[in-house]
Amino acid sequence: MTTKDRPTATLYAPHKKIYAKEVSGYFSKIRWLMVWITQLIFYGIPWLMWNNRPAVIFNLESRRFYIFDLVLYPQDFIFLTAVLMISAYALFLFTAVAGRLWCGYTCPQTVYTEMFMWIENRFEGDRNARMKRDASPWTQDKLLRKTGTQTAWILLSLWTGFTFVSYFTPMRSLINEAMNLDFGAWEWFWIFFYGAATYGFAGSMREQICKYLCPYARFQGAMFDHDTLIITYDNQRGDPRGSRGKKVDPKAAGLGDCIDCNLCVQVCPTGIDIRDGQQYECIGCAACIDVCNGVMDKMGYPQGLVRYATQHGMEQKLTDKQSLMRIFRPRVIIYTAILAVIVFALGYAVWTRDPFKVDIVRDRTTLARVNGEGGVENVYRLQIMNATEEKQVYRVTASGIQGYKIVPNEMIKVAATEAEWVTLTVELPFEIAKNEGPGVKAVHFDVHRMNNSGVGEEVVVHEKSTFMIPR
Repeated sequence: MTTKDRPTATLYAPHKKIYAKEVSGYFSKIRWLMVWITQLIFYGIPWLMWNNRPAVIFNLESRRFYIFDLVLYPQDFIFLTAVLMISAYALFLFTAVAGRLWCGYTCPQTVYTEMFMWIENRFEGDRNARMKRDASPWTQDKLLRKTGTQTAWILLSLWTGFTFVSYFTPMRSLINEAMNLDFGAWEWFWIFFYGAATYGFAGSMREQICKYLCPYARFQGAMFDHDTLIITYDNQRGDPRGSRGKKVDPKAAGLGDCIDCNLCVQVCPTGIDIRDGQQYECIGCAACIDVCNGVMDKMGYPQGLVRYATQHGMEQKLTDKQSLMRIFRPRVIIYTAILAVIVFALGYAVWTRDPFKVDIVRDRTTLARVNGEGGVENVYRLQIMNATEEKQVYRVTASGIQGYKIVPNEMIKVAATEAEWVTLTVELPFEIAKNEGPGVKAVHFDVHRMNNSGVGEEVVVHEKSTFMIPR
């Protein structure tokens, strides 16, 4: 064939709308269970109250993140780093074990697409009804059904954007603002931006996000191996394909178990045919498994023509138990070990996190000075950060050379989740300073937390600094 005779390849093929058929079955129930769990968490948490405030609130104005009893500051960014590392290694682990579990069951794109498709099916009917209606002229019935679908999508999208903003502005305050349409500029922006993203991704673009925009679809193959559980069509059992009656013996007819009904294609949210082998567009939702098992039951054939299996399992005809035993391979063990270490380290760091932080620096404008009585004074700036949700009272003492005295020696009050900068003067009497001689000496600051009676309960922080005696 010459170059002239070859068909012309187009870079951008026109998009063909996918009409996914509604399916029920074991994996569909799991998928809907994850929809309920994730959305109860997302929509429910902003309503929870904890210590007279929202249980989870990210206050960007005061730079405080409240997560139940945990109060985080910008300097606690290391915790976010650990969470991102846990998410990454969990994704690597789950993908190595069972392919695209995240995509198929918990990815927001999958979850919201499932919700939007459910709404669409309620208003417009299942696959065949929607295809027939879209191909027909506009009627009052079609207009009402389409309007109902779009209205429900828009309301759900706006509520999703509203809920997203409630993680940054308390829900009750946000509702009061909504009553008067008195949102701030950024609140208006994020409600509509997040709502529009939800509507566009789950309502309009759907499979295009997974096929063209999501980077995970492109590199997920690098995390697969021949012992990764993936959704697979058993071509040895299913081929040759062909339609037949229920009473026909497939062996006598020279056919495999696949009746070529194409239902596995019709239920696929990305519109692929799993019988063509593993494809990057497959999000691992297992809808094809549910529908194929239903067909096998009706035909009286064993289930599992389309199933979770490994390449080694298919090639070597391993039993399910044998395939599962091969999960424990070096890659999986390494991912598990790293993930366990990071989770333990994060848990230990949070559990042992000191809710009181102290930073002491010398006042560089006044390194050392001699007072009217001949004593030596050094000036320090002390910041005390109270990461608890209760008001705290502190008292600071200095040690290192006998005779150190803090002037003025007053109680320091720090409001809940606040930080206070205090200027302290440490004085050393003339005779002691003379005996010590000029130079840089050590000084230790002990910050005591006081109880309601004004008695020090404990040394919260022990900080070391320097004291300068001039010549």
